[in-house]
Amino acid sequence: MRTSARTQYALRAVAELAAAPPGPVPAERIAEAQSIPRRFLDNILLQLRRGGLLHSRRGSDGGYWLTRPAEEITLADVVTIVEGVPEGGDHGGYPGVAGPLADVWSVLRDHEERLLTEITLADITRGKVPGVRPPAGGR
Repeated sequence: MRTSARTQYALRAVAELAAAPPGPVPAERIAEAQSIPRRFLDNILLQLRRGGLLHSRRGSDGGYWLTRPAEEITLADVVTIVEGVPEGGDHGGYPGVAGPLADVWSVLRDHEERLLTEITLADITRGKVPGVRPPAGGR
């Protein structure tokens, strides 16, 4: 699975918001904490707000916060807002012995989509990703 820089930044930004104490988080703080270029982040935050994932408030005490608890927001929610609805991967079939490869790509896409719908922002902030084994000697 290829993930665009925009999607990776969006996931990092919402993870930062999920881990933050209640209340607005300034975009500048998100940008600094996650090393995201500020102008790029501003566009991503606007897209996520328009997609219904974030609230925002202007002013000196303003910033961004999640519209729902982190336990209710999946990685798929974020990816769908940033990337759009995934297309059906009709590969049109392959000739001869390579024919089953189209089925492999379809199964792989299904696994990716299922995994992204199972992992929440709360899982990320807790460092407990379902189905992922911690590294040896780690967490």
